[in-house]
Amino acid sequence: MSWKPVCTVGEVEEASVQEFDIDGVEILISCIDGELRAYPPMCPHMEEPLEDSAFCKGPVMTCSKHLWQWNLTTGQPVAPAENDRCMLMYETRLDGETLMVNIEEELEYDFDDD
Repeated sequence: MSWKPVCTVGEVEEASVQEFDIDGVEILISCIDGELRAYPPMCPHMEEPLEDSAFCKGPVMTCSKHLWQWNLTTGQPVAPAENDRCMLMYETRLDGETLMVNIEEELEYDFDDD
């Protein structure tokens, strides 16, 4: 795989996340300050589907299951302190009004068995 079209600008609401299926690979797209970014669809913490459990306020996404937070612009954890897992991010670019995502391989988290 390589660069694949996912959605168009305006298809994902500001300060939200939306899941898309691209050739069998689930991708979570966020729109923060008009910029689109792409991530794996599961919470890095406990394999919770973020499209169902995430809520956004500005650039911060919170997983409602355990209240872990990330800055969607950088992928870095915000709070609480025990959160040390970054969001994995796919490379993205715009081709006109179409978001393109580079899917060389599916990004997946290593989940604890706890």
